[in-house]
Amino acid sequence: MTISTTSTQTFFTNSAQQLASLQSQANDVQTSISTGSKFSTASQDPLAASQMRMLSLQDNAATVDAASASKATTDLKLADSAMTQMVNDIARAQQLATQAANGALSDTERASIGNELAQIHTDLVGLANSRDSDGNALFGGGAQGKAYTLDASGNATYAGNAQAQSLSIGGGQSVQRSVTGPEMLSFKDSSGNTTDLLTVVKSLADTLKAGGTGSQAAANGALTSLSTALDTMSTAQTVVGSRESWIALNTQNQTAMNEARAKTESTVGDTDVSAAAIKLQQLTTALQASQASFMRLSSLSLFDVLK
Repeated sequence: MTISTTSTQTFFTNSAQQLASLQSQANDVQTSISTGSKFSTASQDPLAASQMRMLSLQDNAATVDAASASKATTDLKLADSAMTQMVNDIARAQQLATQAANGALSDTERASIGNELAQIHTDLVGLANSRDSDGNALFGGGAQGKAYTLDASGNATYAGNAQAQSLSIGGGQSVQRSVTGPEMLSFKDSSGNTTDLLTVVKSLADTLKAGGTGSQAAANGALTSLSTALDTMSTAQTVVGSRESWIALNTQNQTAMNEARAKTESTVGDTDVSAAAIKLQQLTTALQASQASFMRLSSLSLFDVLK
C-alpha cells in the first residue's frame, strides 16, 4: 500500500505558517507596547501611517513658524525699546527748542543748546542704526549695512531697504519684524515738504551754534516740526506694539492647534497599552494552544489511524 506524503506536507506547511503568523502578531504587539507606538512600519497600517506623516509635516512647519514668531517678537521689542529712547530724545529736543526760542537768551547760550542738540542728533542716528537679532539693520529693512549713513557734513541719508522684512508666524499669517527709518522718522513740514527728524534736529543744532538773528526764529519753527515728528514716532511705535500683540494672539491660536494635533497623533499612533496587553495575552494563548495541538497531531502515525 502506497501512502502519499502530500497531506502530511500540507499539514506541516499550514501549521508552520499559522504558528509563524501568530508569533509575528505577538511580536508586533510586544514591540507596540515597548515602544509606545501602534506600528513600526507603514505596512502595518498604511492609512494611519499616512495620517501620521501629514501630522509630522504640520509639526515641522509649526516649529519653523514658532521660531519665526519668536524672532519677530524679539525684533519688535528691540524696535520698541529704541523708539522709546527716540521719543525721550524728541521730548528733550522740544524742551531745548523752547528755551532757544526765548528772546532773552544770548548767542552763547543758544550755542550751548545747539551743542546738546548735536549730541541728541548723534544719539538719534545711533538708535536709527540699531541692529536686529540677526545683526542686520533693525530700521533698514534688514539691510546688512547701516540704515542711515552720514555725509562729510554729518547729514543723515536713509540707505536701507524700502520695506521691513516679513516673517511667517503660522496659520497663513506673516508680520513685519520692524519698521523702516522713513516710516518712523519722515514727515511733512508746515510747508508740505518731506523732511525727517534727523534733518530737523541737525539743522536746528547747526543754526543755534552759528548764532545770529535767525536762531530764535529757527527754534520757533522747529517746535512745530518736532511736534509732528513726535506724532509720527508715536504712530510708528503703536504699529510696532500692535504687531507684537498680533503675534501673541496668533501664537495662542497656534498653541491650541498644536495641542489638538498632539491629541490626534496620540489617538492615531500611540499604543493603548491596556488593549494591547489583552491582545498579547490572547495571541500568546492561541500560540501556545496551536503549538500543543501541532505537537500532538504531528506525533500521530498514519498507520495508527489506518489500523
